[in-house]
Amino acid sequence: MIHVQRTFSRRDFIQAAAAGSAAMAGLGFGRASRAQAVKPNIVFILADDLGYADVSCYGQRDYTTPNIDRLAIEGLKFTQAYSNSASCSPTRTGLITGRYQMRLPVGLEEPINATTPKGVGLPPSHPTLPSLLRKGYGTTLVGKWHLGFLPDYSPLKSGYDRFFGIFGGAADYFNHGSKSSDPLFEQEVPVDRAGYMTNLLGDRAVQTIEGYARSKEPFLLSLHFTAPHWPWEGPEDEAESKRIKSLFHRDGGTQKTYMAMMQSLDSNIGRVLQTLDVHGLSANTIVVFTSDNGGERFSNIWPFTGMKGELLEGGLRIPAILRWPGRVATGSVSDQVMISMDWMPTLLAAAGVQPDPAYPSDGDNLLSTLTGRASPHPRKLFWRYYGGGQRAVRDRDWKYLQIAGNEFLFDVVQDPRERANLKDRRKDVFDRLKSDWEAWNSTMLPERTRPVTYGNPGNVVADHYGVANPK
Repeated sequence: MIHVQRTFSRRDFIQAAAAGSAAMAGLGFGRASRAQAVKPNIVFILADDLGYADVSCYGQRDYTTPNIDRLAIEGLKFTQAYSNSASCSPTRTGLITGRYQMRLPVGLEEPINATTPKGVGLPPSHPTLPSLLRKGYGTTLVGKWHLGFLPDYSPLKSGYDRFFGIFGGAADYFNHGSKSSDPLFEQEVPVDRAGYMTNLLGDRAVQTIEGYARSKEPFLLSLHFTAPHWPWEGPEDEAESKRIKSLFHRDGGTQKTYMAMMQSLDSNIGRVLQTLDVHGLSANTIVVFTSDNGGERFSNIWPFTGMKGELLEGGLRIPAILRWPGRVATGSVSDQVMISMDWMPTLLAAAGVQPDPAYPSDGDNLLSTLTGRASPHPRKLFWRYYGGGQRAVRDRDWKYLQIAGNEFLFDVVQDPRERANLKDRRKDVFDRLKSDWEAWNSTMLPERTRPVTYGNPGNVVADHYGVANPK
């Protein structure tokens, strides 16, 4: 159900909302209603490897994220949001196409990396959220792409008018010049930009919104931050950037560093929200905040277990917040089960744009649920992850999971930590979900044959002792 929930004190509310109150005060629901005749702008903010409880409004207590919390106070927070995959490229494929990523070769990569066959990427011919919006919208991607490399693939070939960011899966937060191994790009040309990556992406997002405000053109801004993805470098850690020899950064990072990375992310989101306020765009702009998958080594994923690269809830359950003044009730919380690929049909419907009938979405249009015109509805979602031979189904409250040859049945509502294996007690449900997974899998592309490796073996992550990759 969707309900309004007071999760913050009055003081918390006032502090988090203060930055936008002056700009919003003169707009009111009357102005917002008139603005709805105009296409809503869309700012889609995607964090990278963000754990479920890495932000205050989802349970973080070691630091605060007032700007992300502001979105929850002024909009709707999902409690049962999932990523399409437990890693980067597959989820981004599902997000931009609105379909299960396993329908495309690029979606089989977990993620795109040095072992990916040459020539794999998001086909420019495939409809995407930006390509379908492009007829009536300006479209810009700021940040991470990770869906294929030049010359065959790029954001500009898949619906974006403008691009500033990185093509690959990660880049150093300081060393990202045109001669680095993971350079920043302006359109399709490597560029030199000095500064901390999160700030540079925030700078460009602000400039992009200012440009659209001047042109009065409806816009989609996909703001795909690289934070808090490794390497573990906060804004004051340039010396660490010079020390490390690998972006995997196995020998570094601390909770304090992670906090600094998260607070920088939150601060730059605050700059984006303030820019919308200053230019009078907030009332007619949909703002989404979410993550591409579950948390990594320093993330807070409570109350779940597992992490990125695993189909346990901690690898899949993510924050998801939507603010749309006048259309989505403030301070609302939804237990609607949803997944990354739902955003495409939902945002197309909000923009009044028809999907391409030749490429039917696997995601649901949740617009009526978000706006309170319809009640939450049951979902059946499927996952597949090659590393560890993982399979999963979520059907209502039930979850079937296979990992490393072991099989489980959980009630993830009553048992979110996935501790009580009910496969024998409820053999009927276990057998049904396992059969459902096999039927679904038969409609997808087969997995690409390669060594079945774990991203988090015991020699890297100590609490995964006993987990070893084949030699």
